[in-house]
Amino acid sequence: MSGTSIQLVGLRKQFGQTVAVDSIDLTIEPGNLFFLLGPSGCGKTTLLRMIAGFTEPTSGSIMFGDRNVTHLPPNKRNTGMVFQGYALWPHMTVRQNIEFGLTVGPRKGKFTAEQRRQMVDRALQRVDISQLAERKTNQLSGGQQQRVALARALVIEPDVLLLDEPLSNLDAKLRLDMRSQIKEVCKQAGITGVYVTHDQKEALSMADGIAVLHSGKIAQVGAPESLYRRPRTRFVADFLGETNFIPAQIVQKRDNQVILESAAGRLISKTYPDNLPDTGNVTCSIRPEAIRIDHNQNDLEGDQPDNTFVAHEQAVVYLGEMAQHQMVAQGEIFLKVFELNPRPIDEKKPVRVIFDAIDVVILED
Repeated sequence: MSGTSIQLVGLRKQFGQTVAVDSIDLTIEPGNLFFLLGPSGCGKTTLLRMIAGFTEPTSGSIMFGDRNVTHLPPNKRNTGMVFQGYALWPHMTVRQNIEFGLTVGPRKGKFTAEQRRQMVDRALQRVDISQLAERKTNQLSGGQQQRVALARALVIEPDVLLLDEPLSNLDAKLRLDMRSQIKEVCKQAGITGVYVTHDQKEALSMADGIAVLHSGKIAQVGAPESLYRRPRTRFVADFLGETNFIPAQIVQKRDNQVILESAAGRLISKTYPDNLPDTGNVTCSIRPEAIRIDHNQNDLEGDQPDNTFVAHEQAVVYLGEMAQHQMVAQGEIFLKVFELNPRPIDEKKPVRVIFDAIDVVILED
């Protein structure tokens, strides 16, 4: 089994007056586990259904490698699908559920009974449920049922594996276990996967690449670390995790950095758009875990160094290995600060909070 590239060109879907997917261009490299990430109603499931062949595009094209599949029915695309609700047959055993796709449609009569048995055995081994082969699916736990659904999608040896929020019905621990299972299975099979979710942690922990969708359009595409550390817009920065938005004014651009002035003090940024103007008002994003607390409370009256604010603690949530601080700096700048191995802070006394220039991200909007 080998993966295939996927290319979407000008892909659009309109339901009446509502544009669900708006002229999307996207390339997914072969063998990648690629995520379509976004809030409810952003178009990610409609986009997946067009890739699968369940929904006809209004315009645009879908290529699997050099094969145009835009108007092919689902059973002619050689894709495997894992649904949110599993869609298993309760009256069949695990083996019968997995084998079913080998006995219908274009694969009917293609394999002998012995070939089907070997293919099902291989799929069972891939997801580590060989011991459950003869059980009925209604006798299985949620995690076991999800493995059956994954094996059923893999047994047909698809070019592309499509996953529609496959872990949303599982509890937190099972979701964590299945994340690594799905990623490992896809990598071992060398298969191209397209995975829809609204769960940021799921996407960041599993994906080779992510497209963040917003109102039917792609807001940003990239590797997980790039999207998290270098969001381009306020929407992407906010959707991918906790952050602080700080309004500032550009003072000067020099030596691959931007000098800014904010109500709480001077900022230096080394992460900014290529087309940033020389002057004007901007918004900066600074992640809470990028901010350090200086517990030495001396010399707080004079001018502070760049990227240093004087702040007071307003509230704290203590979580053992980490504390989540709510702080306020001069100029009524409110800050979330996540501190590992936390130390107590006297709420009556100010402290310095410090962050690096590379962590001050100037947003395009």
